[in-house]
This record gives sequence, structure tokens and C-alpha cells, in this order.
Amino acid sequence: MDDTYLNTKQILLVDDEPELLEFLQMILKEDGYINISAATTVRTALELVGHISPDLAILDIMLPDGDGYEIAEVIMKRFHIPVIFLTAKSEDQDQIRGLSLGADDYILKPFLPEAFLLKIRAMLRRCYKSENPLVNLAGCSIDFQKAEVVKEGEHIALTAKEYEILKALLLNANRILTIDALCEAAWGDNIFGYEKPLIAHIRRIREKIERVPSKPESLLTVKGLGYKLIVQDRR
Repeated sequence: MDDTYLNTKQILLVDDEPELLEFLQMILKEDGYINISAATTVRTALELVGHISPDLAILDIMLPDGDGYEIAEVIMKRFHIPVIFLTAKSEDQDQIRGLSLGADDYILKPFLPEAFLLKIRAMLRRCYKSENPLVNLAGCSIDFQKAEVVKEGEHIALTAKEYEILKALLLNANRILTIDALCEAAWGDNIFGYEKPLIAHIRRIREKIERVPSKPESLLTVKGLGYKLIVQDRR
């Protein structure tokens, strides 16, 4: 199976042991992964989440200023991504709590590097079946590999900001994404003053993806909360 596209996925690693963190980054890089962000505290991890859009989070439970559960809760509110707990704790209650929060799996320390890499690869394969999938909406398809919309036989290019906004919406497909979260996805941490530009970009995106832009079927406004992208399926 050719899954080299998985190597571009953004991985967030959080562990309070610097040596282990360095080791995990090393074996992930040796396995071909190129986008790895690391943190040793809850605070640093949450700051990173504010700057990146992770595709997978691997979280230690016991951290000096809190625990991995706090990070998981923040991530799951903002992104629809797999979360794995990496912990020395083997008690059933810790595993149950992590999974009850919505985590996808856990890895107990100590572990074999080969087993760790196999589990990461399997999780990414399961959650990201194809690179830059062709996403089908009610009136068009979006080709994220080519950054274009295909509507009624016409190929319409997306701008960089339109691409970033749509990608953030896709990560939370069929769920509400707040205005602040969309502004962060497009402009980074300093989101003050970007609500009006966001509205302008949403309007232009609708002109490209909707059959009737004034009556959107795919990119919906949820009054007072944000926006929702209604996805039909992916190929």
C-alpha cells in the first residue's frame, strides 16, 4: 500500500520527558514524517494548537502543569482528529477516562519503537484514507490536491485563504466551526479584526461552490456561532 502521503500529516507530541520526546521525534522522522510539533507542558501544547492544525495528537497523561486530558478536550472541541494517549499508567480507570473523552487509542510505556510506529501508521491510514481527498458537496466537488472546485464541468481555482478556510471546515465536516477558529486557521493567532475579511472570503467561497450562492446548501451559517460545511462523501 502506497501511503507515503501520510508522512505530510501534522503530528502533535506531548510528553514531559525531554529524552523520550526527542527519541519519538527521531524515530518518526526516520520513518518519513516531516511535520512534527512537540511540547512538554499543557501550556506549551495549547499554544502550539493555536498555531497549527494537527492531524494526530499523541498525549502523555501526567504533565507538570496539568494532564493530557485537558489538551484532549481542547483539541476535540476544535478539530475532528485522532487522539492517542501515551502513558505509563496502566490502570483501567485511566484508559477508560481517556477513551470516554473521545480518544481513539492509548499506548502504554514502555513500548517497542516498531510497535509505536505501526500503531501511528495504522491510525493515520484509518483516519486519512487518501491524500487530499476529492470532497463532494451538494453542487460541486473540491479537489484539495489541485486547490480547485469542480462545478458543472468548470475548474475554479481556490485562493490560499479560501483553501485554508475550506480545509479547516473539512476537518470539522458537518459540525459547527466557530468564527474564531476559522480566523485562526486562516490568519493565525492574532485574530482581532479579521471577522469582516472572513465574511468576505465566505461569500467568495459560496460563489465558487454553491449552485445558488444566496441560498447555500453546503456552506451554512449558524447564527451566533459560526459555519458548517455539509459534506456528501469523499473519494
